[in-house]
Amino acid sequence: MRKSSYLIWPIITGVLAALVILQLFPDLLSPTITTVEIREAQPRPAAPAGPDSGPVSYASAVETAAPAVVNIYTRTLIKPRENSLRDDPVFRNFFGSGNRPQRERIESSLGSGVILSAQGYIVTNNHVIANADSVLVALRDGRETQAQVIGTDPETDLAILKIQLPDLPSISLTSSEALRVGDVVLAIGNPFGVGQTVTMGIISATGRNSLGLNTYEDFIQTDAAINPGNSGGALVDAYGNLIGINSAIFSKSGGSQGIGFAIPSNLARQVMQDLIEHQRVIRGWIGVEVQELTPRLAESFGLDSAQGLVIAGIFRNGPAHLAGLQPGDIMTAINGDLISNSRTSMSRIATFKPGQTASIDILRNGTAMQLKVEIGERPQESER
Repeated sequence: MRKSSYLIWPIITGVLAALVILQLFPDLLSPTITTVEIREAQPRPAAPAGPDSGPVSYASAVETAAPAVVNIYTRTLIKPRENSLRDDPVFRNFFGSGNRPQRERIESSLGSGVILSAQGYIVTNNHVIANADSVLVALRDGRETQAQVIGTDPETDLAILKIQLPDLPSISLTSSEALRVGDVVLAIGNPFGVGQTVTMGIISATGRNSLGLNTYEDFIQTDAAINPGNSGGALVDAYGNLIGINSAIFSKSGGSQGIGFAIPSNLARQVMQDLIEHQRVIRGWIGVEVQELTPRLAESFGLDSAQGLVIAGIFRNGPAHLAGLQPGDIMTAINGDLISNSRTSMSRIATFKPGQTASIDILRNGTAMQLKVEIGERPQESER
């Protein structure tokens, strides 16, 4: 009995100590979760129809959004290229270039970015900060600081930065799915490095793709003036809510010609969350190589319509291969949505989460079939 009492008291003491520690440090047993705080814009009632329904000034929208739009300055150290011919002694003696050392140089560029969270997360274009050795962020209130690159996604031309400053402003996001052609928009950025500038226009089109700019394209087109330096800046609605990230222009002169493109806010948010939480963007993938179904190909397959995609190749043991798809099959629909072109269809598949199941309608030797494919995760560039 005496021995058991010696054992009981240390156990009781240990349990009490553990309870006290858990009370003081409750996070010890909690998993580490990165939570990004994003402000959602409140839905607003539609303006009444009529010639006088628009506001006289958009100053309130600018005052709401502009503090969260930043200027981005990058510096890249360019090292001299190795040239085996220049290093050849005969070449150097003949041309007298042996005493001309190749110097390193620093290349500077500028762009814009948008603070999406008061925690310091900034979204910009990947091409603004690609290969940069240092990234400097300048706020509208005059503060400047170096930024850390959290992650990049060249396939959508987006990048996420983070800065460490107190009392940061952030922009409110609104869903880009509710946009309509004709809606008034404002583009805010740093064109040509002249300083923060606001231009106004309307949404000219939505869902623009097949432009050859990015792998995944779903652009908002606008006639608001977007010039070099505006890349990564904000496209906002008439209330100052973010609807897109300015990305590119169509121009023969290098300046704005009324055709600008912005990446929708919904896509920017999804890329940001994936890069912060997973250090990569997670996309659906079925493992096929496809070819557009041209009228001539459709005729050779005995089809009346050229709507669909020909499966030209399949990754062995990939989702499509395991589901029974074969080279030569013609994909006609995904989950009931008719296929229009390869970019739209591959972007549609990319929106699925790995593990989800999609119905693929195909034609095989003239026979209509439907196969169930379990979506996989698209490999990273280095894995393909």
